[in-house]
Amino acid sequence: MRLLALSALLLTSGATHAGEVPLRFSIADAWAMPLVRIDDHQPSGGIIFDIMQSMAAQANMTAEYRVVPVQRVERVLNSGRVDVRCYTTQSWMPSLSGDYTWSLPLLIQRDLLISTPDNPAPRSPETLSGETIGTVLGYVYPTLQADFDSKVLHRDDARSEVQVLEKLQVHRYRYAVGSQWSLDWFNHNLPDDQKLRSVAVIDEQSVGCLVRNDPGIPAQRLMRILLRMRMSGEIDRILERYKTVSGLPADQPAAAR
Repeated sequence: MRLLALSALLLTSGATHAGEVPLRFSIADAWAMPLVRIDDHQPSGGIIFDIMQSMAAQANMTAEYRVVPVQRVERVLNSGRVDVRCYTTQSWMPSLSGDYTWSLPLLIQRDLLISTPDNPAPRSPETLSGETIGTVLGYVYPTLQADFDSKVLHRDDARSEVQVLEKLQVHRYRYAVGSQWSLDWFNHNLPDDQKLRSVAVIDEQSVGCLVRNDPGIPAQRLMRILLRMRMSGEIDRILERYKTVSGLPADQPAAAR
């Protein structure tokens, strides 16, 4: 009960002045570095946190954060309890209703099939019939969903990508799905002979932010801020702090879908 209460806690990056309208962001409790660092149930660093902090500051608004389970993100958005969701794409939110503005793509999310150092041979997902795959509870994997639905592949859910990779590391299963960023972060302090291995790229998705269309929220101004952050190289500089890259062309942002 305590964890459920804390996961829904409204987290504020600073005191909201009387009369000031905050900009309310959602954060999935499954996220971990390099996306977000959460200390004492409050985000304190990471790629997406830095993007959201800068976005709010440039809009002269105070950022507030609501940490919620992945399965509840759409419900929280649909209820109007948050205004902005970053690190998302439309295929991950098939049940989203309401009126939203989607930003241009800001990053490329690359999902990998990952295995252990003693099983590094490249594998195609089509050759994994009957395997149990490490996955994150509530995450959508479009390219694997048909195989999960038909029981050709079996999910073994954990609460975060870190936990998924930790279970893979101790051989709870032979394969897991994780992002390139999570894999690199997990491996960066491990000796070479202990690093987990990417054996296939299973999906690439352009991800950005969505903003709820509401008279009290400057949606178009926020879209312009994100465009400026991308075109000016600010997002690339944020990524450099975490020793990673966006995956988008360096000279210009990808076209909005």
